[in-house]
Amino acid sequence: MSNLVEDFMDHIIAKNPGEVEFHQAVKEVAESLLPFIEANPHYKRAKILERIAEPDRVIMFRVAWIDDQGEVQINRGYRIQMNNAIGPYKGGLRFHPSVNLSILKFLAFEQVLKNSLTTLPMGGGKGGSDFDPHAKSDREVMSFCQSFMTELSKHIGADTDVPAGDIGVGGREIGYLFGQYKRLRNEFTGVLTGKSLDWGGSLMRPEATGYGQVYFAEEMLKTRGESFNGKIVIVSGSGNVAQYAAEKATLLGGKVVTLSDSSGFIYDPAGIDHDKLEYVKWLKNYERGRIREYAEKYKCQYFEGKSTPWEIPCDIALPSATQNEITEADAILLVKNGCFCVSEGANMPSTIEAINVFLKSKILFGPGKAANAGGVATSGLEMSQNSMRLSWTREEVDTRLHNIMKNIHQKCIEHGKEPDGFVNYVKGANIAGFIKVANAMINQGIM
Repeated sequence: MSNLVEDFMDHIIAKNPGEVEFHQAVKEVAESLLPFIEANPHYKRAKILERIAEPDRVIMFRVAWIDDQGEVQINRGYRIQMNNAIGPYKGGLRFHPSVNLSILKFLAFEQVLKNSLTTLPMGGGKGGSDFDPHAKSDREVMSFCQSFMTELSKHIGADTDVPAGDIGVGGREIGYLFGQYKRLRNEFTGVLTGKSLDWGGSLMRPEATGYGQVYFAEEMLKTRGESFNGKIVIVSGSGNVAQYAAEKATLLGGKVVTLSDSSGFIYDPAGIDHDKLEYVKWLKNYERGRIREYAEKYKCQYFEGKSTPWEIPCDIALPSATQNEITEADAILLVKNGCFCVSEGANMPSTIEAINVFLKSKILFGPGKAANAGGVATSGLEMSQNSMRLSWTREEVDTRLHNIMKNIHQKCIEHGKEPDGFVNYVKGANIAGFIKVANAMINQGIM
């Protein structure tokens, strides 16, 4: 079977040279899926995995805008429309200097399987730009967003492709993007998710990814008669996902002791309680400050230059920052220090080597495409509300989110349970997500 994976990856690498993040995402899926495909030759004959790994289309475009000094700036915009076998393309927009084709293709590829797991009718896509909104004025961000949407509007629509926010794209950016789309198309439709509650947004969308990440961990813990109550929890990141993962873990009785950003991480052994977390939200969401300011305010340890907290002993780890933040050495240290549950809130935060450590150690490991699907699931619920021209209550949305995460967990068990009773959630998520997309592609013919 290793030869099958190697041959498949040789083909992928040859067609996509230099795209290391995309190679990593595809290899992680191929290792789980190729044995399943060999056992189900109708998928092999139709070359479903090869087709899923090839985007329907890749859109790249120039984004020219004018800064506050009157200088013309030029960025590159992207939209990867990966697969729409089960619904309109759905996936976020990322504005960050690191954005490139490889990162967006890996995210779009993961999004196809993630969206399938939610059971909602959404295909997979991803987009963004190497534009950095950090330290830009509102006028500069508006200028960029309007230029970006002028081109993107030609390729999206409520029944075609529905982008959302991601890193660097929050409520401000979504507002400017939506306003420009509305101006250009003269229509008010649910073409973007993550909108303000005043004009079509959904309650619970900011909380959804972090809450869903914890709901998935909660279901994993139940399989071993455990819960968050009394457990030490470490969280990486301090943005939207990390904030609400910390909040829900605390509400379930866990003690969250770390948060981080690109400059370092804080360790607060007393626990980041409700009041402290409200300060973090104010600091990161409004002041755009650094996490070290938390350490200064609450007199706790700050680890300068260390952006991940995996050296801190814990029971549960919630990686919620960015891709490849857990290396093989980090995974070994986590397991050695007593961590028995990892639930991914970020996209692909663990390297393949780290995942292998977790699986070999037989700890509970929830991969991002399953554990962080709550965000896109709630975006799908926002699309439903927009289509029906109504708004559900917070309780209704949270109940639907919770049930979706429970159903994803059950699908992972169905396809990932090993003969010895261990649940390989990586295998389970990949197979469960693949089957729905693959069957739709077969039904719709070769295209």
